[in-house]
Amino acid sequence: MALNMVFLGKLEDVAGCGAREVQLAGTLDAAIDSLGPELASALREPRVKLAVNGILLQDRDAPVLRDGDEIAFLPPVSGG
Repeated sequence: MALNMVFLGKLEDVAGCGAREVQLAGTLDAAIDSLGPELASALREPRVKLAVNGILLQDRDAPVLRDGDEIAFLPPVSGG
């Protein structure tokens, strides 16, 4: 199953790109691990939000994913 992972804000800098297609092999955590240790660590920060197909998730541990879903990682908002 293929997922389109989108990295916003500073996460795009860490990823080196704005989006990446990833083959989901098991769990979302396994897909995140496949992105490399630095990016995986940044994506797991507690303040990073997760959206599936434009819908912000309240519980990161329970997304139901389907082939072709877009997973967006939103960093904390800062500034003023």
